[in-house]
Amino acid sequence: MAYDRGDAITKMARELCRKHPNAPARTLARRLVKEANGAITLNQARLRITRQFGVQGKQARGQIKAAAPRAKRQAGEIYAMPKTLAQPWTPHVLDVLGPVGILSDVHVPYHSEIAVAAAIGFLKEQELSGLLLNGDIADFYAISRYMKDPTQRDFKGELEAVRRFIEWLRQEFPRIPIIYKLGNHEDRWQHWLWQHAAEISDDPRMSLCAWLDLDKNGITLVDDQRPVMLGKLPVLHGHELPKGMAAPVNVARGAFLRTLSTVLVGHSHRTSNHAESDMWHHETACWSTGCLCDLRPEYAKFNRWNWGFAMATIHKGGAFDVNNYRVMSDGTVRSA
Repeated sequence: MAYDRGDAITKMARELCRKHPNAPARTLARRLVKEANGAITLNQARLRITRQFGVQGKQARGQIKAAAPRAKRQAGEIYAMPKTLAQPWTPHVLDVLGPVGILSDVHVPYHSEIAVAAAIGFLKEQELSGLLLNGDIADFYAISRYMKDPTQRDFKGELEAVRRFIEWLRQEFPRIPIIYKLGNHEDRWQHWLWQHAAEISDDPRMSLCAWLDLDKNGITLVDDQRPVMLGKLPVLHGHELPKGMAAPVNVARGAFLRTLSTVLVGHSHRTSNHAESDMWHHETACWSTGCLCDLRPEYAKFNRWNWGFAMATIHKGGAFDVNNYRVMSDGTVRSA
């Protein structure tokens, strides 16, 4: 059988249309002429391309199955860039001056009554302007993806304990703004919903804000791993930072290496401080706070955790001072 040059060119046209379904027909026609080494004219190439797109009329569409069918459009029409689906991601600003208490890693209902009482008692004496709950206030053990003790799976009981804790905090600090920033343990709630109840996971009544009665208690929820700004001090829970680096001896230094910025974090359950100066002697300081939970959980009986919390005092213009505190085994509060 003789080699059919026309069939070969048609195959080239079909392949071009499959690879570039949104490219203008004239552009593809020029490329077809080039790939065919000038064996056809530009007009012939354009007819072959439009035929593959199925836009040469009803008769032509009936004779050939289009390689990349598309709606007819004006000659020379160029598509615009599609709209992005990305959502704005901005910090939450706690716009206050004066001392702000910072608590993280309480892990209700696996909290330490000694440590929580010491931290709250100390902060009540400071005439706070605000309180930041910096993640992992709840534990959500029962919906963890890790192996769980079946006798401890009481999610309704956990939710009720967290509600009572929130109500108690509002009772202890009745007139100041309270911010609840989600940590990795609170993220378990959203992940559980996506896995088990995806169809209703976006219903506002399924949000943690609703389940924990945060609106009822005048508490603002911060989600999407957004930092909370206390003046010029960014605060993260800590699970937001890049993974893949070995756990550092000094958690605050690890936070600096991951952010190259001043930041205060929790998450690691260890109190630490770190400062760096650049060549212009501009100083960057970082802090990590201790936890307020049981120090011997069943999944980590041996660890290097300690009890602790922090307080940041915000001044006009955004300047701040940070006091990092440890809680001793007898409930005594000491500066770190």
